[in-house]
Amino acid sequence: MTTRRKLLTTGALAGAAALAAPAVHAQTKIRWRMQTYAGPALAEHVIKPAIESFNKIAGDRMQIELFFADQLVPTGELFRAMQRGTIDAVQSDDDSMASPTEVTVFGGYFPFASRYSLDVPVLFNQYGLNEIWDAEYSKVGVKHLSAGAWDPCHFATKEPIHSLADLKGKRVFTFPTAGRFMAQFGVVPVTLPWEDIEVAVQTGELDGIAWSGITEDYTVGWADVTDYFLTNNISGAWAGSFFANMDRYNELPDDLKELLKLTMDSSHYYRQWWYWGGEASLRVNGTKMKLTTIPDAEWDTVEKAAVKFWDEIAAESPTKKKVVDIFKKYNADMQKAGRPYRYG
Repeated sequence: MTTRRKLLTTGALAGAAALAAPAVHAQTKIRWRMQTYAGPALAEHVIKPAIESFNKIAGDRMQIELFFADQLVPTGELFRAMQRGTIDAVQSDDDSMASPTEVTVFGGYFPFASRYSLDVPVLFNQYGLNEIWDAEYSKVGVKHLSAGAWDPCHFATKEPIHSLADLKGKRVFTFPTAGRFMAQFGVVPVTLPWEDIEVAVQTGELDGIAWSGITEDYTVGWADVTDYFLTNNISGAWAGSFFANMDRYNELPDDLKELLKLTMDSSHYYRQWWYWGGEASLRVNGTKMKLTTIPDAEWDTVEKAAVKFWDEIAAESPTKKKVVDIFKKYNADMQKAGRPYRYG
């Protein structure tokens, strides 16, 4: 009788535990909120596929809720919100989210640091930028997860640009560092919320945009309000990253950290071919924007000014000098390697 009673009791407890298990499991599901710098149309390509893939694989264990530009907080407040834990993760460049680090100035479009999109991952993974970014963000309680490349930085304008003189006085929406650099050529940098840019061009508040390549101009609607695309660029690729609140990241089990890494890598790969193919196809087949070019001999003055700008940034701190030295070493190596790494 005693044995039977024990068996019945044990069975009842096991059954109760089995019934309770789904509820306990539901309570422990990890939920993150991530905000991207990109608006909805652009996010469809630069982030949404990767997050959907992560959620599909992670299933009941973890889900990431994605928010677009300025949905939860303004882009310029992304870093602080992530640092406080208001949001758990961010996709942005350092410059746009105003991170208080020594490497912030290099995020987004640092003038002529890259010529092609593949330069960015090589700089981070083979030339030491990953280690510098990791150290800088660890100091402020944020995990730098992964850096990758986006599109080059070109001017999309209402009026044609055929010379540097044509840029003078033009009010242009661009990134902080790119604007700081181009101001010496008469460009007037303007900062506005991302979703206001199209209307600002229509109303004449802006004369142009230097925030992307032609792929984004078409994708987000800017090609509908600008008439000209300048083929000269001030950077071959936007450098952006995924970041997370350090405590939230450290709480993840190792397999979910690995899954996060794999889906970020898939995002980087998607952008490599989407932008590379899109930039060429729309130049050749696009019907909304006319192409203009500043002659190489004149544009060379901009490239020479960038070298001086690099030295000015390097003089600001030892960490900035270390990054600039890496850029110089890398570009010298690429020049020595010759075609197809560098032409001319």
